[in-house]
Amino acid sequence: MLTIHAAALLLPGGGRASVPGGAVAVRDAVVAAFGPYEEVAAAHPGARVRRWPGVLTPGLVQRDAVRLLEEWYFPDPREADALGTEPLTGGALDALGPEETWRAGSVRRGLHRMLRHGTTAVAAGPGAPPALLTAVRRSGLAVLGASAAPSGRATADGPRLDPLAGAGAVAEATAAPLAAGGRADLAAFDAPDEAALLAAGAVSCVATIAGGRLVYRGR
Repeated sequence: MLTIHAAALLLPGGGRASVPGGAVAVRDAVVAAFGPYEEVAAAHPGARVRRWPGVLTPGLVQRDAVRLLEEWYFPDPREADALGTEPLTGGALDALGPEETWRAGSVRRGLHRMLRHGTTAVAAGPGAPPALLTAVRRSGLAVLGASAAPSGRATADGPRLDPLAGAGAVAEATAAPLAAGGRADLAAFDAPDEAALLAAGAVSCVATIAGGRLVYRGR
């Protein structure tokens, strides 16, 4: 299936200039083409078109994924009255009871939170738990190797769910720039430009496409 994802502004990465009125054509799981919408649409007649508000970027990479999934508890919505909706960590985990009773559900919900933040890949070193990586892959996220291991940016404040937190440019938080024939990982954000996106953070995500699949849609 061929789908064109279009937005007011495309940030392709790789040192390329932003593309007002940009679009990415996706065939199955790979990028078929990208550029101005008119050119992409003309080259791919009959494609389904999805239009997103704001900025379209390559998918983001979560460099703190292992710590987030192992050190945080992501509450079930049914627990909101008792535990709230924000992740719990540190001593708050002691009140949850035996880890084996809540770990799997927390991991699933944590991965969904990552998808809601435009994440399409996670960085994991060789010591990452195999079961955790299996859950990551099942969610549709790609697993990057040790070369993309966590940076030192979060050592003072702990891991961060928002891949854009502390980034000076969106390209610093993307897994890879767009490339024809490359894996179709995209994220759309309700922000007018890159500066506004960095200020708002990845919480402004309205859609995440991982391997060509729409894995999160906020509207």
